[in-house]
Amino acid sequence: MSFISAKEAAIKWGISQRRVSTLCAEKRIHNAERVGNVWIIPADAQKPEDARSLRYVEHPQLGVRPFLKWAGGKGQLLQEISAYYPFTEGQYTKYAEPFVGGGAVLFDVLNQFDLEAVYISDVNQELIGAYKSIRDHVDELVALLKVYQDDFLPKGTDERKAYYMEMRARFNELKLAGREEDQVERAAIMIFLNKTCFNGLYRVNKKGAYNVPMGAYKRPLICDEDNLRGIAVNLQNVEIVCGDYQQVRDFIDEHTFVYFDPPYRPLTATASFTSYTADCFNDDDQITLAKFVDEMAAKGAKVVVRKDNSYMYIG
Repeated sequence: MSFISAKEAAIKWGISQRRVSTLCAEKRIHNAERVGNVWIIPADAQKPEDARSLRYVEHPQLGVRPFLKWAGGKGQLLQEISAYYPFTEGQYTKYAEPFVGGGAVLFDVLNQFDLEAVYISDVNQELIGAYKSIRDHVDELVALLKVYQDDFLPKGTDERKAYYMEMRARFNELKLAGREEDQVERAAIMIFLNKTCFNGLYRVNKKGAYNVPMGAYKRPLICDEDNLRGIAVNLQNVEIVCGDYQQVRDFIDEHTFVYFDPPYRPLTATASFTSYTADCFNDDDQITLAKFVDEMAAKGAKVVVRKDNSYMYIG
């Protein structure tokens, strides 16, 4: 039996490569096989019937959800934010989310819509490394998380604290070294720390070292395997970028819906919690972002911007 790639099947059937991967994961393509992180498909396979009446699925399954707790996460506000989705209009076939953070809106979009192209970015190198590790190396990531979970859960409180501190030190060591070959281990430890630290915080000091203490969870779910594997499928063909939000400029056009969720502007000098990276997002940055948003809206994109605790719909 001869096989073709998911990309070749997508071209053959006139659908997106991400949609082909989803059909494979749903076992709707007979004899499709997963080899590493890619799907191969019998060359004579027929395109499955589309069970959806529209590009928009009005009653989607629960699908995937954020794999990290994240300060400023929008999981509780999805109903409000989703009212701005323009994808049923037909013109909008692309989605971009700079400042992706925990990805609540991203995963809501991926659960509901089959889009031609999706772009996410963030300046947090470890966060973006985790997204890429899930997309490209989910088997290795899951294997590490299972080890951490099996090691951590049976321990008493004092042993857990010692284990947690060892893992935090290891994470900071790898983070400082910045080696590409360590990225999956860094991602796995980041997820472990997020699931076991105080309030699921990601906070670094001025030197960039993660410094959150351990939390008091009795049985944290450190390895959510089904969700991670589902995310890996959904992230196939999603462009994932570590960098400034302005790098999305060339991706955005008149077919793009863009959701901007920048860091909160602190109301007082002591109310700030923007330490996701060693740098902060200050007033000058907010002004520059506003000009960039206007520029993207002028290209014909539909843009939603979170401003403090409200939303601005532009374009």
